[in-house]
Amino acid sequence: MANDNHPEPIDVVIVDSDAVQRRVLAGLIADSALSRYQPFSCASPEEAATSGRDMSRAIILADIDTIGGPANIAEIAGTTSRLIATSSAGSLNVALAAVKAGAFDFLPKPIGAKALIQGLEAAVSSWNGAPGPTARPQPPPLPAVRSSAEPADFAGFVGRSPAMQAVYEQIRRMAPSSAPVFITGESGTGKEVTAEAIHAHAGPEGRPFVALNCSAIPKELMESEIFGHVRGAFTGASENRAGAAEMADGGTLFLDELAEMDLGLQAKLLRFIQTGSFRRVGGNELKRVDLRIVSATNRDPFAEVEAGRFRADLFYRLHVLPIALPALRERPEDILPLAEAFLTRYAEEEGRGFHGFDPEAAALIRASSWPGNVRQLQNVVRRIVVLHDGSAVTSDMLPPGLSGPPSPATATGEISKPRASAPDTILPFRDQERMIIEAAVAAFDGNIPRAAAALEISASTIYRKRQAWLDRLSA
Repeated sequence: MANDNHPEPIDVVIVDSDAVQRRVLAGLIADSALSRYQPFSCASPEEAATSGRDMSRAIILADIDTIGGPANIAEIAGTTSRLIATSSAGSLNVALAAVKAGAFDFLPKPIGAKALIQGLEAAVSSWNGAPGPTARPQPPPLPAVRSSAEPADFAGFVGRSPAMQAVYEQIRRMAPSSAPVFITGESGTGKEVTAEAIHAHAGPEGRPFVALNCSAIPKELMESEIFGHVRGAFTGASENRAGAAEMADGGTLFLDELAEMDLGLQAKLLRFIQTGSFRRVGGNELKRVDLRIVSATNRDPFAEVEAGRFRADLFYRLHVLPIALPALRERPEDILPLAEAFLTRYAEEEGRGFHGFDPEAAALIRASSWPGNVRQLQNVVRRIVVLHDGSAVTSDMLPPGLSGPPSPATATGEISKPRASAPDTILPFRDQERMIIEAAVAAFDGNIPRAAAALEISASTIYRKRQAWLDRLSA
């Protein structure tokens, strides 16, 4: 019997006559960070039927040719399971035929890990939501998925996507080491949160964590900020002052945007890393410290080294344990949980009554490309909470760049006219197209044929574009 700590796994029955395909799909499921899925391979529908598995509570991943075509989907899926159809057929009209026959979703081969896991997660979510295209009744309850508005999922982070699960595992493995960590990622992806998580998992509490943003300090003051100074070392130095390295002794020194540091100071930093010793600016006393350095940059460090802006010897001294943080657009399943976590926090801080997002606002938030990543999302939510009040965030509370594209009216299935946007808030056509399509799919509870009908395009167009977006993310 399942319990809260060890929920019963969800069977994923793979029905495919191709043994290689079965092994590949089973491997992708087994290797994913979502351990609640248990793959089970069958070479035919008959083998699946006699496998002893409770098919009413399984997700079936069925190759269309193996089961004899779309016409057999309803028979294989029964009344309660979710069937995801797969096919290597060149024509995407097969996708529409499969969905019309009762498939919950369609995944064209070859199937990438992200597309597969997202399809499984959507199938699980739909079990507790609206019925599928064939109005199937709800099955017995599946293992509960924690509310996305709960506290951080890992050491200050919010996000359960495979990309973030991989980051969490890297942090767990790297934290006990004393080797330098080098974090890369776009602005706003959470580099300082990552550094703090490494520090927190490295040892006992109470050790110092000192962060220094190398791009925010004038280069003539940077040496003093790192190593400190003595009284009279320069104009304005009226007293002795410890630097970040001295204050971080016994703990972690985090150097953010390290690629912005002046080349001359990079040479002094390298010498400090090699010897563990330094002198305050204007001082003669040699000081020694024992600390761990975690550094970060939003630039391509290899390109900076090649261009001569980043010393190669310093880079390779620090680039021992690398972590690459994904952009928010590369983990779209985390966008709404992050927005809900920020909304909960700021509503409490500001004394507002917000408890969530209405469907249209949620769809627009999920569909945005968020070029400023988590920091941009955080700022948008805070601005909404400060400037508005209510029980739910609505689409008209969103900034023009988010609320501008047309969105479906869920009651009628019609698409409203686009709102006017200022020229500097207009998004590229490809981003607006994606926002429109994803908003329509969300409005119809994931039913792609109904969303396609409302948009007056074919369902195969949506399948093709969604696969192209996933391929770009996987590239």
